Amino acid sequence: MNLDAALQTFLVESRELLEDMESRLLQTESEAADADTINAIFRAAHTIKGSAGLFGLDDVVKFTHVVESVLDKVRDGNVPLDSNLADIFLESCDQISALVDNVANGNDAPDAALEQKGSGLIDRLNVYLGVAPQAVAVAAPTVVAAPEIERSGIVADTDNWHISLRFGTDVFRNGMDPLAFMRYLRTLGEIVAVSTISDALPAFDAFDAESCYLGFEINFKSDVDKAAIEGVFEFVREDARITILSPRSCIADYIELIRNLPEEEMLLGDILIKCGTLSEQELNVGLNAQAELAEEISLPLGSILIGNGAVQADVVEAAVEKQQQVKDAKNKQQRLIRIDADKLDHLIGLIGELVIAGAGANLIAKRSAISEMLEAGELMGNLIEEVRDTALSIRMVQIGETFSRFQRVVRDVSKEIGKDIGLIINGAETELDKTVVEKIGDPLMHLVRNSMDHGIEKAEVRAERGKPLQGTIELNAFHDSGSIVIEVSDDGGGLNKDRILSKAIEKGIVPANHNLSDPEIYKLIFAAGFSTAEQVTNLSGRGVGMDVVRQNIEALRGTISIASEMGVGSTMSIRLPLTLAIIDGFLVQVGRSAFVIPLDMVVECIELNTNDRDQEQLRNYINLRGEVLPYIRLREFFEIGKESEIDGRFDGRENIVVVRYAGVKVGIVVDTLHGEFQTVIKPMGKIFSHIRGIGGSTILATGEVALIIDIRSLIEKVQANEPQPLQLLNE
Repeated sequence: MNLDAALQTFLVESRELLEDMESRLLQTESEAADADTINAIFRAAHTIKGSAGLFGLDDVVKFTHVVESVLDKVRDGNVPLDSNLADIFLESCDQISALVDNVANGNDAPDAALEQKGSGLIDRLNVYLGVAPQAVAVAAPTVVAAPEIERSGIVADTDNWHISLRFGTDVFRNGMDPLAFMRYLRTLGEIVAVSTISDALPAFDAFDAESCYLGFEINFKSDVDKAAIEGVFEFVREDARITILSPRSCIADYIELIRNLPEEEMLLGDILIKCGTLSEQELNVGLNAQAELAEEISLPLGSILIGNGAVQADVVEAAVEKQQQVKDAKNKQQRLIRIDADKLDHLIGLIGELVIAGAGANLIAKRSAISEMLEAGELMGNLIEEVRDTALSIRMVQIGETFSRFQRVVRDVSKEIGKDIGLIINGAETELDKTVVEKIGDPLMHLVRNSMDHGIEKAEVRAERGKPLQGTIELNAFHDSGSIVIEVSDDGGGLNKDRILSKAIEKGIVPANHNLSDPEIYKLIFAAGFSTAEQVTNLSGRGVGMDVVRQNIEALRGTISIASEMGVGSTMSIRLPLTLAIIDGFLVQVGRSAFVIPLDMVVECIELNTNDRDQEQLRNYINLRGEVLPYIRLREFFEIGKESEIDGRFDGRENIVVVRYAGVKVGIVVDTLHGEFQTVIKPMGKIFSHIRGIGGSTILATGEVALIIDIRSLIEKVQANEPQPLQLLNE
């Protein structure tokens, strides 16, 4: 892997870690922070800092180190994680994210504004470190000594010092020799054991002979004090990370060393030796004892070492936990692989072409009437369909990651506008195409912020109405008839129909004497420039947000509808296709024109009989088993000429394809039904954007083009012309 590819991996992983940090910090506000949560936040910051150091990203390292230092105090229980500190940590996440983005943009250093913001955050963090802001150097301290205070009187079974050394990559360039410090250390006592740590070694093609990649774990026997040992490393403090544990150090310190060991598979004994709590001789004794007992009973090595008094149970437990952590991480890496999104899109495109080519091959096989070719064509078709479904499933991602980002949005905006608002998330496991996920974030952001600003009432108003003082925003996602539905609900005051209508009349959007239904009135808020806000704020009032929402959703072949009740709340429902690439379709024909209807929306097909055709010119409906079914003729909608004017093969028969969309059922009258058809969606050019009822195109096995029906547009047309159903069933 070259440096650019490695840097891109760092940027991606840093953003993922920052998202995890933010999510867990928000979690601590709704429930008590446990040790696992705090440790996960600390590990994320520590990983970002360490990875940034490998690439020489000093600005990221310097800032993240201060955050890590405060998190370390929180982890040790010396600093409580209250709401104020959580605010600072969340702002720090934003700062680290901005620094990472700065690197991604190719900038060598942050601009003045970004640097000033970072300095302010460092000053606020330093309060928790007990250091005056003006006395603090931004550079990370290099010597971390274990506190001298005994914890519960429990100590490790060793009388030696433990020194952990991690030299920086530039130590050689700065004229320092790591072994020289170790030789000098021997003048103060006896180096009992040394373990070389080589986890930072890069791949061979990335190896730099002038860089230092080694670290050392030293078991040191001496009667000197800590200051004397620290003095040995005086000249390398800026180029190394040094940890010194006093003799008979607390168990917690050894456990911490275990947790910070490299993420590589190690035997239990190796872990205990590397952390300095076990000697080679003690390990050999334990292994021999285990071998002797093997014939009678199988006993874990950890239990034997505890029984021999060589190591404490808490330390063994931490070592076993480290082993499991490394194993889980390795299994996860084996299960997951990062794929460039462009490569995946190219694969989907190729599969789309394969679907078209396979359909052509099947057509040739049918025309040949050779049984072997028909059988081979059917087998190939099944395999192509399986490959298609598998490839599309790779593009499917859970919407929960998008939803979780709004925890921070709701938290920050509620504080900004002075309202107590909570967020409820349902259906986070619902999957949809990654392209849809990427493009739905901004519309959802507009809807959530709009609900918080306009929907949720002030606390005093909610109290007067007998509502809980805390307002609620709910995000919900579920599948319905081949689509995904995303709902943004609030328990606020609801939409004021009269106010919306009067504002629309005032702005000339609708005429004053025009009668509108409730859904039509609600849709007025999506008109360009429409707003009922009394004044412009940072959140709303300019009349552009909801218009953008509608345009973005329609660009995804989706729709948005509104349900509202005064004093109760509102729900915005977004309906989107599951995928924008390949769908299962139902192929129909009108004259010589072929059309595809999304199969997930097809309910059934029936023949339009003579009596129905006699009545349809008057009412455009049929009695479908006691149900009034309005319908539309594709011939009339697209102004297709009569078959008799084209050829003489039309026998006068017509069929109705019954479809359902968003709970509404209508019929589509066509000439011929051809059945299921794998449809590769090809977008229409801008020149056709004004044509209603067309959602795209596809290529048939014959090479001809078929148009994909936009069911939503047809249903709107039917509803606009639909007669009142009173007494229709009795006629």
